Amino acid sequence: MSHTISNEQLLTALNWRYATKAFDPTKKIPSATWKTLEETLILSPSSFGLQPYRFLVVENPELRQKLLPHSWGQRQILDASHLVVFAARTSVTDVEINHYISRIVEVRGTPIESLEGLRGMMGASLTSPGCESRIPHWAALQAYIAIGNLMTSAALLGVDTCPIEGFVPSEYDALLGLKEQGYAAVVVAALGYRSAEDKYATLPKVRLSAEELIKTI
Repeated sequence: MSHTISNEQLLTALNWRYATKAFDPTKKIPSATWKTLEETLILSPSSFGLQPYRFLVVENPELRQKLLPHSWGQRQILDASHLVVFAARTSVTDVEINHYISRIVEVRGTPIESLEGLRGMMGASLTSPGCESRIPHWAALQAYIAIGNLMTSAALLGVDTCPIEGFVPSEYDALLGLKEQGYAAVVVAALGYRSAEDKYATLPKVRLSAEELIKTI
């Protein structure tokens, strides 16, 4: 079975997608569709494949209400069908690296001895002296790859999205208990279906020209 779609189908979906400002709170993403979108998060690429993040799907309406004042009052927090907080690791230790190595052995049946080179390379890049300060930024970049993957996948399934950086990370961390778990909120995604009242849905998409953005060298 082919896994491809046409050029036109892809571009149609991406032109249809926009940062939804108003969601219809009466419309919910079907469970089968949501499970598929969760899989796209799991399948997102990351550096070393280490997945230095967690995705918190906030369903509790009371908790969403508490997050609202720390989200610049953006109604998407409440009205979207699903709300995902992308939390990135604030540190990486040998524990996480060894867990990932064990997972490779479990999934692929690879002899653990053959993975010592990979273990050493990850350790040198992520846990050697001097690496600590750059881990939060590195992990946040991996989370941004995941949110991009999620939004593109959602567009292909006809699900609206809005990436949200307008929030107070420290307040999210406190409400979600992230600091104690070794994570920090870096970005949020609201998903659902656009409201008929959202004027932004019909506005032409504004982008710089290909000549400005793409250089062939």
